Amino acid sequence: MEKRQLSDLAIFGGSPLFDSPRHVGRPNIGDRQRFMDRVADMFDRRWLTNNGPNVVEFEDRIAAITGAPHCIAVCNATIGLELLFKALALSGEVVVPSFSFVATAHALQWLGLTPVFCDVDIDTHTLDPTSVERSITANTSAILGVHTWGRSCKVTALQEIADRRGIRLIFDAAHAFGSSHEGQMIGSFGDAEVFSFHATKFLNSFEGGAITTRDGALADRLRSMRNFGFAGLDLVTSSGTNAKMTEISAAMGLTSLESMNEFVATNRKNYELYKVLLSDIPGLHLYELPHGEYLNFQYIVVRVDESTCGINRDDLVEILLSENIFARRYFYPGIHEMMPYRSDNQIARAKLPITELLTSQLFQLPTGTAMSEEDIRRVVGLLAFIVGNGSAASKLHAQTAKLAS
Repeated sequence: MEKRQLSDLAIFGGSPLFDSPRHVGRPNIGDRQRFMDRVADMFDRRWLTNNGPNVVEFEDRIAAITGAPHCIAVCNATIGLELLFKALALSGEVVVPSFSFVATAHALQWLGLTPVFCDVDIDTHTLDPTSVERSITANTSAILGVHTWGRSCKVTALQEIADRRGIRLIFDAAHAFGSSHEGQMIGSFGDAEVFSFHATKFLNSFEGGAITTRDGALADRLRSMRNFGFAGLDLVTSSGTNAKMTEISAAMGLTSLESMNEFVATNRKNYELYKVLLSDIPGLHLYELPHGEYLNFQYIVVRVDESTCGINRDDLVEILLSENIFARRYFYPGIHEMMPYRSDNQIARAKLPITELLTSQLFQLPTGTAMSEEDIRRVVGLLAFIVGNGSAASKLHAQTAKLAS
């Protein structure tokens, strides 16, 4: 229903705009029959895991798209990061953005490494090389960059720092499959890059990930370590774990790859529509993606300027949730504000002013093949209504919350 007055908003007693949730990251499915055909073949072969033909083909396809000569498929990206840290024998401290999903830091902390949080660039939301330089100590063994929203880090500047300091450079590329940096596909930068194919990513394998690298010796170590350290049928040459991707996950990954161009085209169409519609709403600013690059367009990221909108990001998101628009405050509240990393908050805040600002202002809106053009128009229409009544909505929300408490 169209919202004409504040009492029409669901949070104030009205009916929700959507009768079912519109999620950020709702899975893209692809050709169901093609997937089922692969599953039938898998059952006929009775080969369900342990580097089967689906996994091998999936790795070959990922390597071809990224341009990296080596691809190692894994059960998920978090395990992929941990496997890579072990294979590179990292120790001590690793410089990492706080502005990321918590798994980026957890993978380090889980292995006894110390994440040292540094700030990001205000425009790109990726690592600020100046902040990285300040964060390196004698105990630093690596820089872990995050390609955020599908946009690449400042690869050249980070590589120069890593080379000069004699440390490793790794990239968490969970957001960036199918994207490029200066015309070169992400996947072959630094020592290695780790992709996610989780169900919420635009291209998914249910659960899954992949490590890509130009280093053949590192690739061999990773392949052995993901399979308990085996280097042959009965030969174990190192410690390892079980990080293998299953055949059914690879089947979904292959099926997703066949629809990849369709998924990206839909994402781009949605992004361009949001861009046009949001431009008419003062105080809401769509994250600008770079021109001249391959991009997956999988995230609709909006910054809220409260001084113009009259309402803050958190209140706005809460109103959207009540309307069955499941917007997300990414990345909130910043890893440095989460346990177990909160021990010295005041110092962290002083070091991370851009991270602090972004985590208080940004949110994501739904996109992907599950969102129609009409859905997007209704979402933005609602945003226009809320912002147009921002101060009044904020005041009424505060009064309602006070009464509820």
